[in-house]
Amino acid sequence: MASSAKLQDMPPEGGYKPINYARIPAKKFFSGSTIILGYLGMTAIAGYIYFLTWKKVKRDEIEMRSAKLALKPLLTAERDREFLKQLRRNRDEEAKLMANVPGWEVGTWYGEPVYKTLPPDTLVAPIIEEFYAQGPESELKRRIDIKLWC
Repeated sequence: MASSAKLQDMPPEGGYKPINYARIPAKKFFSGSTIILGYLGMTAIAGYIYFLTWKKVKRDEIEMRSAKLALKPLLTAERDREFLKQLRRNRDEEAKLMANVPGWEVGTWYGEPVYKTLPPDTLVAPIIEEFYAQGPESELKRRIDIKLWC
């Protein structure tokens, strides 16, 4: 039994086509002057849009600044009012808490004034721990955290 032998692949009749190794220049879509003009045009359009946006932002900023300046005295007065109300609540709580202690006067240390050189009815702002003494500890921690980060 004879096996059929497979012949080796040979080049086609007449040989292969020559290999193209010559440099093929890239296709030019735009010339240099077209690119420069396009850049200048886009820059001009972007500058105009930025100017329009800047005008709007500036106007809004002026309005917000005016609103803050108008509200600042009111908000400051409300903050001071709430501060004094909290001091009054602290004094009332101290009076209620120390009602059973003999000789205790509210605002003094066993009858001795804490500040001897100040005239009477002078407000002395307490330290932050005294201010939040009767409140929850979480509020004190929140306030201290805000004070440290600002």
